[in-house]
Amino acid sequence: MPTCGHNCALIHRLVHQPEMLYHFSLTWGEIEALAADDGSQFVERRRWPRVSQAPLGEGLTASPALVPLRFETSSLPTDQQFAAWQAHMSVLLTTHLPESAQPDDGFSVTQHVWNLDGILIVQQDTSAFHFERSANEVRFSPINHWMITFMRSGQSWTGMNGQVVENHPGLVEIRSLGQPFSGRTLAASSTSLIIPADAFADRGGLPITCNNVALGGHRAQLLIGYLTSVEASLGKLAQGDLAGVKANLRELVFDAIAPLVEHIDEKDNVSQIALMTKARRFIQNNLASPDLTPDALGRELALSRTRLYELFETFGGVANYIRRRRMLAAHAMLADPADTRKVAEVGEVIGFDSAANFSRAFTHQFGYSPSNIRKQTATGAPATRNTPDIPPQATFESLLLTLGLF
Repeated sequence: MPTCGHNCALIHRLVHQPEMLYHFSLTWGEIEALAADDGSQFVERRRWPRVSQAPLGEGLTASPALVPLRFETSSLPTDQQFAAWQAHMSVLLTTHLPESAQPDDGFSVTQHVWNLDGILIVQQDTSAFHFERSANEVRFSPINHWMITFMRSGQSWTGMNGQVVENHPGLVEIRSLGQPFSGRTLAASSTSLIIPADAFADRGGLPITCNNVALGGHRAQLLIGYLTSVEASLGKLAQGDLAGVKANLRELVFDAIAPLVEHIDEKDNVSQIALMTKARRFIQNNLASPDLTPDALGRELALSRTRLYELFETFGGVANYIRRRRMLAAHAMLADPADTRKVAEVGEVIGFDSAANFSRAFTHQFGYSPSNIRKQTATGAPATRNTPDIPPQATFESLLLTLGLF
């Protein structure tokens, strides 16, 4: 490095003879530093003007796609707050107050539910309560989604078949809503993902051994970290962002959880994925057939009833899966303005011989009647991915019942 006494002359020569940079092995940053030390002003000479590259994504604006469904009890009289919470959650759980609490004490709840076109993010702050999803509730409910929960504060204990899982900040709890469970929670702040079981069908389904477990360590932190970053952007996400965010959440959940549960041989896993693909195709191609039954599917796949049940266990069973696909097909027909068939005729197409039975099954699945959809279609109400063909007064119940069907 030249001495400071030579700085002025050296800088002058380097400016006019830049090839000398190679001789002295100096960078332009070092040249500027020399100029600053010498008190002289360094003037950079360029053959071409500097062209700044603006960061990608800055300045782009798009209308936010998501508006949360909000539920809170602060505006209600204290003696009505817990009853309102019970009714709100009845589609999913039976809830009870702790023995030490009384309805007149009030019950604080704030819940925001965000629908990412097929995955729900539920942000929730609640007082302490007990909860149960009984075997009878599971049997008669079409809801068999996976629920993945992490806590920011508080603690919960959830039991199934004598096995209790504790959840607290730093852990992630994985639970199937297609299986019975019960437990209690302290006052807590939590975030839950609710993902349809069918969302993992192309991976052979999330293993049933994932149910009633808590995930810790770096895998839990990766999942919590990504979900936290998504939460911070929920109010800014555009419609075009949703598919990517949803896919990332689905893949991260599967890859974080599945490798840690009971090992499945790779060949068996590939075989299971192939069987599910074949089963879904057969069901879709035979939705209108009254002969589409679990036995018919078992014969097509050359599987025993036991093996067939295992294949569809995470989907709530074969019959439940077939019913959901039929209801989805009926919903699509009723929401199509070009389809002029009557409600009873649509029911016949998907295998119902009675309009009353079809209407009951449809209402049970979606939370509203088939005639409601037909009327909405006739009035020309817009149908978009942002607001699927459901009544504009979306409820927690309707979101859960239709999740993954659109």
